[in-house]
Amino acid sequence: MANLTLSIDDKLLQAARVRAVHEGTSVNEICRQAIENYARAANADRLRRFDELMASIDAAQRDVQPVEVPWKNRAEMYEHIIAERHPTLMKRGKGKA
Repeated sequence: MANLTLSIDDKLLQAARVRAVHEGTSVNEICRQAIENYARAANADRLRRFDELMASIDAAQRDVQPVEVPWKNRAEMYEHIIAERHPTLMKRGKGKA
């Protein structure tokens, strides 16, 4: 375990020690728990944002309607795309076969 040195007002530390004794704990344990909660809050926030993003993606996917495409497989799809983007290339390629 790592050690941590803090600068803290003497009166504040004394008040924390008195309260910790009354609660059956230590200032060290209180600080450790506070840092642990602080670190976990960042992870919990990241997880919450991820869950919200996934929920919005799922909701958007439900609204998407299937699209009819003019090709039956990947090869036909590539031919279709090339024909749209480079029509002269497809004409030259078909004449060579």
